[in-house]
Amino acid sequence: MSGAVVLTARGAQDTTVDAGELRFDRFAELGAAEIERQTIWAGAGPVPLAELFTVRGQRSAQVRVVGDLRRVERLGAGHQSGELTIEGPAGREVGLRMRGGRITVLGNAGWGAGLEMAGGVLDVAGDTGPRAGAAGPGAKRGMTGGEMIVRGSAGPEAGASMRRGLLAVAGDAGPGAGRATIAGTVVVFGATGGDAGQWSKRGSLMALGSVSIPATYRYACTYRPQYANLLLRYLEERHRLPAGRARHTGLFRRYSGDLAELGAGEILAWTAE
Repeated sequence: MSGAVVLTARGAQDTTVDAGELRFDRFAELGAAEIERQTIWAGAGPVPLAELFTVRGQRSAQVRVVGDLRRVERLGAGHQSGELTIEGPAGREVGLRMRGGRITVLGNAGWGAGLEMAGGVLDVAGDTGPRAGAAGPGAKRGMTGGEMIVRGSAGPEAGASMRRGLLAVAGDAGPGAGRATIAGTVVVFGATGGDAGQWSKRGSLMALGSVSIPATYRYACTYRPQYANLLLRYLEERHRLPAGRARHTGLFRRYSGDLAELGAGEILAWTAE
């Protein structure tokens, strides 16, 4: 990535680091010395960024953060523009409330990746922990926009309380995917865990692998909605997520629910026959 600002961790962190106040999209306006003076919370208080990371480059909308970042939390919080690439595993809440731009994680991401994101693209090459693209504790809204791609598997309650947006999981999704959604779309290419779509008012969950339909959903019909073709084509061409036979063949069994709520949501379960 030519011309990028590169932050390289000075070894693995031995304490929790909170990067939530770092605005990487503002690095496009900062020189190297100004970037080094940005503060980051480590342990009990703030320290200059240069104490934890070496800094190379300046004034670029492309930022790379390199190293073992499992104890670095809230990387890319509030991200609005430009491209942030995290080369290594990321801690909790990567991309928290991001509004635009792109964040790419070249590894796994911890609890709450894409929590309450409103725009942009968050692309995780590995697995995510619980509540990817969901609402935080006590919050009513999860994703309200943007696109989140999980190329591995997602933990429990992925997409819980979504209002809008697209969450696609290339692997398996844990229990409670799409729980309590108001709107938005969750696509799971692998197996979908139990309680999928529980308490959903609206929204769509597309399951291309195995899925257990909750008792509060009712079978509606078996058909092939046109938007399913468009969505799978988009995910293949834009995000390189191969849908296999589901893109071209088979049908979807549509279930309406959750009938314990408004009942205006749906689970689309792909079937080869």
